[in-house]
Amino acid sequence: MKRDLVESNHYHFIGIGGIGMSAIAMALLKKGFSISGSDLIENDQIFRIKELGGFIFNIQKESNINIIQKKYPNKKLIIVKSSAIKKDNKELVFSYKKNLTVKHRSEILSLIMEDYISIGVAGSHGKTSTSTFLSTLFHKCTKNTSSIIGGVHPIYNSNSHVENTKYIVAEIDESDGSVCNYKSDLGIITNIDYDHCDYYVDLKQVISSFKIFASNSKKLLINNDCQTSIESISPSYKWSLKTIKNIDYAMIPKEINGSYTIADYYEKEKFIDTYNIPVPGLHNLSNITAAISACRINNISCEEIKKNIQYLELPQRRFEIRGEYDRRQIIDDYAHHPNEIEATIKLARLFLKKNNQNRLIVIFQPHRYSRVEKFLNEFAIELAKADLIIITDIYGAGEANINKITSNLLTNKISKFNNNVMSLKNNYEIKQNFNDITKPKDLILNMGAGDCNNLWSILEEETYK
Repeated sequence: MKRDLVESNHYHFIGIGGIGMSAIAMALLKKGFSISGSDLIENDQIFRIKELGGFIFNIQKESNINIIQKKYPNKKLIIVKSSAIKKDNKELVFSYKKNLTVKHRSEILSLIMEDYISIGVAGSHGKTSTSTFLSTLFHKCTKNTSSIIGGVHPIYNSNSHVENTKYIVAEIDESDGSVCNYKSDLGIITNIDYDHCDYYVDLKQVISSFKIFASNSKKLLINNDCQTSIESISPSYKWSLKTIKNIDYAMIPKEINGSYTIADYYEKEKFIDTYNIPVPGLHNLSNITAAISACRINNISCEEIKKNIQYLELPQRRFEIRGEYDRRQIIDDYAHHPNEIEATIKLARLFLKKNNQNRLIVIFQPHRYSRVEKFLNEFAIELAKADLIIITDIYGAGEANINKITSNLLTNKISKFNNNVMSLKNNYEIKQNFNDITKPKDLILNMGAGDCNNLWSILEEETYK
């Protein structure tokens, strides 16, 4: 980004604590920009922004904008919003009223990416894990990589690591159609699936957005094992876990257990090496293969990749082992779509077997009313594969519940496939009933994209409300 912009622009983020918004705000701070923002919550990302010099409001109101303009009278104020910000937000309405420049966060991230050789990671599932694996390998192999992702990276303990580097790995969000706003030197599409029913009418609309992302990428790498992707888009490169025929990069699994994966690696049908990968799960192997492929496209040697593959870890909330509570092991996962739940439960079964645990208990916090309504049967089929299922209230994510969708609908549907299902309102109610519904040596898989990951800290509290 041009140096004169640093001196002349101030960016104010409405909803700065979000995982995507905070990453971009931190990136701008590290580039020397003055930053402010507002949010109704405080989290680790906001604390980090404050440490970097950002100015934070803990309430969203019109006067915030006036305060910022007085604080930076000689700078152009640019308001940054995400699609999660409602049209009646007081700061946003006031900004439009004053004819201020309002930008979507995707426009700012796209601007940042222009400073680097950029690798944009898009897809319906696996973006954060793939971005984490990719930026880990690039960091270890090149020592010359920045990253902005939608999760907390285990190496940086942050969702934003931005320096004066050659490369940048950026996670690209498709949930609101803004995937169309990016231009990448290398674009990656992990898969294409129907989701985000609040924005997309059907799968065709999802495909159309990814097609624009593909056309905006100088080179494109896609997953040959995703039928929708391969039928819809012509790539520069393909990867696969199923075949080596006509595939640029293939990883054929030999052994998958609850601790690691062993696979044979091929390039253009030629065997290269056998890799021992310290991350279990077939879906994770696909994401890692995408990361390795991107490294090879950027001329990182197989020797360097194999040497550094030992450092691969999942980001926070992706099959994150929280610990043992009263001889029950608890794992958090971000899965909130039926296909993600299917993959995560498969991995949990491997983990269960490895650790000689007795039952798989799934606690699921549904995310968005529209998603529950659209995929009610699919959710029920996949969740019913656990030994005991606990469904909590739906996390609306600001979405209006037009059709009065409740978690009881899902509980009733699951009961048609598995009678061992119950509804509990929230994490506090789970704690109240925890010892009655769980047993020692249970594996408890806590899934969802809302605030369900707070269960661990609530369980550890001496008292609770």
